[in-house]
Amino acid sequence: MEDFGNRREYQESVVQINRISKKTKGGNQMRFSALVVVGDKKGKVGAGLSKARDVRSAILKATSFAKKHMFDIPLRGTTIPYAIHHKFSAAKILLKPAPPGSGIIAGGPMRMVLDAAGVRDVVGKILGTKNKISNVYATLEALKELAISEEKRK
Repeated sequence: MEDFGNRREYQESVVQINRISKKTKGGNQMRFSALVVVGDKKGKVGAGLSKARDVRSAILKATSFAKKHMFDIPLRGTTIPYAIHHKFSAAKILLKPAPPGSGIIAGGPMRMVLDAAGVRDVVGKILGTKNKISNVYATLEALKELAISEEKRK
């Protein structure tokens, strides 16, 4: 018998689903790719990118990968401790703390990551590319950098 009172509840957001078509000798091979962001809204977040023959399987695989690779981010109240500028591949990310009540002022994929992580007040800007996968991973790398520098301060 499972104990449902002790179970953690995660917020899962599907950021992007791509259809992948591959030419083979027997015809076209269709697959799907899913990018999912998972967080507990209390400072833990992760993302997963996975491929499968159908959309549902791709989402489930990406979700399980994201849950296994979650990490803690430092929060100062409802915002991040300090501003950070991070580059990942072609994506450049700028995150700044905001006063309480500001909300998440950020675009698409960055907003999903910050919302799942539980950051309520932050200003963010995506520079460089419009690729959602690169932007999600750039945001995660920036948050990891925050966590690493906070550990070094202690």
